[in-house]
Amino acid sequence: MPKTEEIFVDKTLVGKRVDILICAAYPEITRSYIQKLFPKKLVFVNDKLVLKHYKVKLGDKIKIIFPDPEKLDLIAQNIPLDIVFEDDQIIIVNKPKGMVVHPAPGNYCNTLVNALMWHCKENLSEIGGVLRPGIVHRIDKDTSGLLVVAKTNNAHISLAKQLKEHSIDRFYEAVVYGGFKDEEGTIDLPIGRSDRDRKKMAVNAKTSREAITNYKVIKKYREFSHIRLKLETGRTHQIRVHMSYLGHPLAGDVVYGPKNRIKELKGQCLHAKTIGLNHPTLNKHINFDSKLPEYFVKFLNKCESMQ
Repeated sequence: MPKTEEIFVDKTLVGKRVDILICAAYPEITRSYIQKLFPKKLVFVNDKLVLKHYKVKLGDKIKIIFPDPEKLDLIAQNIPLDIVFEDDQIIIVNKPKGMVVHPAPGNYCNTLVNALMWHCKENLSEIGGVLRPGIVHRIDKDTSGLLVVAKTNNAHISLAKQLKEHSIDRFYEAVVYGGFKDEEGTIDLPIGRSDRDRKKMAVNAKTSREAITNYKVIKKYREFSHIRLKLETGRTHQIRVHMSYLGHPLAGDVVYGPKNRIKELKGQCLHAKTIGLNHPTLNKHINFDSKLPEYFVKFLNKCESMQ
């Protein structure tokens, strides 16, 4: 069935062109795809059809109807992968910053899935559907780090169950603004899609679900802190939302950070460093760690030089 989404215009969005606003709200979808929705009469403001150059006003309600995806065959692409572990059940990859995990409408190429299809051939689980073969969990486009992918349906079911039971260990490292009063702590605040801004998640939204993040300060710099985080739940943008809510947004975060963002980072300074899970068939716990990527180390060195 077609999917309907809504965006409510607050004072931060007033005066923007509706097509540009929708593109910002759905960064995983290409601008050309968004623009094709207008001649197809699939974009409304206050229940009236609008053209793409309409400039939104305070209180406007934008409704977008995304049609059912066309049947398609995804392209396997020979994109290099940093493989940390692989057997006949799972593959663990170290995703680079800037790579989207799976295809979305209008963006069917150059994703992690395209690369996995080339490397694994037909050996990816089917449970995730045509656009997400093998994908059990995701990390954001501009978050780097470790991701486990299911090669069989049985492995997918096992990993999905572990995620639901919060038994997969996922540790991240990040650089955030400011210093902490407490060197470690637990953030237990529910997260859901923002009631006012479709492109954001928020604490205590109407659709909020339990979200728990543990943090520990590794090192304090003059303006930033290097921290380690452990997820107990896996809500969209969880670390970014929790830290921003506490007044410690991630360095470089274009959505939840300050307007004068650190452009050299090209997105949030966040790396999925460690993952531990019960292997689907070997009946043992396996654990993998990754080095901090170059962009992260370079920014830490910059923080050190500013001491």
